[in-house]
Amino acid sequence: MHWMLFYAFLFYCLHESCKNADMHELGLIHTDLKPENILLVSSEFNQTVGSKNTSEHCNMKKVPKSNKIKLIDFGSTTYDKECSFSVVSTRHYRAPEVILGSGWSYPCDIWSVACILVELCSGKVLFQTHENLEHLAMMERVFGPIPSYLVRRLKGKGLKYFKHERRLVWPDRYTSRESIRAVDRMPILSDLLENYADSSSRSLLDLLERMFSFDPVHRITAKEALQHSFFKQVDH
Repeated sequence: MHWMLFYAFLFYCLHESCKNADMHELGLIHTDLKPENILLVSSEFNQTVGSKNTSEHCNMKKVPKSNKIKLIDFGSTTYDKECSFSVVSTRHYRAPEVILGSGWSYPCDIWSVACILVELCSGKVLFQTHENLEHLAMMERVFGPIPSYLVRRLKGKGLKYFKHERRLVWPDRYTSRESIRAVDRMPILSDLLENYADSSSRSLLDLLERMFSFDPVHRITAKEALQHSFFKQVDH
């Protein structure tokens, strides 16, 4: 299960970067974690037999010799106490607190990593959208409603997405049929993992649910994630 090792190394980059010190403990937030900013250390690979096609020819696939990775593009990395931008992260990997303008910190990195893990598992970008309300609707479709206590805490622009400080205003009068269909096609997280993951899907689901917590205060940390039971299966 080489992709599990990739997950572990990704968390390791967050937890053990900067001369073996915890990146987040140093007060650093990457703010732009996405597949393009995660590189394999070595370009060497082995060719193995994949699946046979209808003409009985074998499809070959390239498997990296090493799962070691490194993070790049620290151009938008910031210290926690020096957060000056209201919007961070590439759209598809953006945490809900960033969209809602309720303030962001270290947990926004964890949300981004969770999106990457799902993408590695399914081969598809989880939130393929470019609009805030649609993005929030997709999140609720996959994870369930945003907790009302978080909505009640919102100030400013974040409140416009909700009715009576409870229900997401979706769809609104500007929502296209194409957008509604895109949201309706989104599977809940457990169904998505059943389609793409193997026997480890139950522990992976538990890990992702903790990473995808709408409340950043309750979102699992990189250090805690490395201790999760999911990674105990890496060596088996």
